[in-house]
Amino acid sequence: MSVDDLLEPSDLTKVMGVVNVTPDSFSDGGTFLDPVDAVRAGLRMVDEGADLIDVGGESTRPGASRVVASEEMRRVLPVVAELAAAGVRVSVDTSRVSVAAAAVDAGAVLVNDVSGGCDPNLLALVADRGVHYVLMHARGPSVDMSSRAVYGDVVSEVIAELEARLETVIAAGVSADRVILDPGIGFAKTAAHNWALLNNIDALAALGRPLLVGTSRKSFLGSVLAAGSARPRPSDERDDATQATTVLLAVAGVWAVRVHAVRPAADAVRVVRAWRQGGAADVATTTSLPVVVPAGPGRRNRPTAAPGCAGEQEVPWSAR
Repeated sequence: MSVDDLLEPSDLTKVMGVVNVTPDSFSDGGTFLDPVDAVRAGLRMVDEGADLIDVGGESTRPGASRVVASEEMRRVLPVVAELAAAGVRVSVDTSRVSVAAAAVDAGAVLVNDVSGGCDPNLLALVADRGVHYVLMHARGPSVDMSSRAVYGDVVSEVIAELEARLETVIAAGVSADRVILDPGIGFAKTAAHNWALLNNIDALAALGRPLLVGTSRKSFLGSVLAAGSARPRPSDERDDATQATTVLLAVAGVWAVRVHAVRPAADAVRVVRAWRQGGAADVATTTSLPVVVPAGPGRRNRPTAAPGCAGEQEVPWSAR
C-alpha cells in the first residue's frame, strides 16, 4: 500500500481515521487499549470510508506527559502490523525515530510527526525509507505547549514557521512531494488562533503542499458550543460541530481531514463533491424523464388523458 494514489489530483477530500491506543487521549483514551479492539476499530473505519488509519500510542493533548519509547512501541506495533497485513494504509502518529522505524517495518506508509520535524534522526529515517511524512506546526511538547500560544499575527507566523521547517525537512533529504502539511489546530494555539487559521486555510494552501487538518472533537469546538456561561460541551458531544468544519474544509479543498467519527466525515466530503458537480458523479441524469401534466380545464393544447390514467398523461418535456 502507498499514499501516492491518494495524492493524485482529486476533488474528494480524504478521510484519516484516528485510533489511539492510549489510556489518556482527550477523546478516545482507554477505548482501544486491547490491540484486538483497536484493529477492529480501524477495519470498521475503513468500511465506513476512511482512506488511512492513524495509529497513535502517546497522547498529545495539552498538558500530557510523555511515555517511554518502549511503551509507545508496545502499544502501536501490533495494531499497525495487523492493519497493514489486512491491506489498510496505516499512518503512525509519533515523533520518535525508534517507534517510526519499527512501525514502518511493520507496514506503516506515513509518519505523522506532531513535533514539527524537530528530530533530525527521524527526518533521516523518513528520507531513507521513502515514506510519506506529515509536518505539523508545533511549538514544543504537549506538557507546556499552552504557554507558547503567543502570536502577533497567528496566520503569518504559523505560515512562516511551517515554511522554515519545510525547508529543514527537505534539506534532510525528504522528497518535497512526500510532505504533507498540518497547521496543528490546538497545538500551542488558543481557540481564537484556531479559528483564524481555519478562516485563512487558503493562505496555508499557498505553501504548495497537501493539507491535513485535524479539528475532530477539539476543545475549541466545545467552547463555541457552550451556551452562555455553561461549561464547554464535552468531547463526545462535539461530532456534529466537527462535521461542520469537515464540510467547510472540504469546500476549501484541503487534502484530508483527521477524524474520530469516520462515517459522517466520509458522507460529508461526498456531499461536497456532489454539490460541486451538480450531482453529476452521484446522481443519474433526469433530463430525459417525462413530466406529468395534470388534465383539467383552463389549459389549451393539453393532451387528452388516456383511459385509466386518472386524469394525467405523461408527455415529453419541452421548452413551452
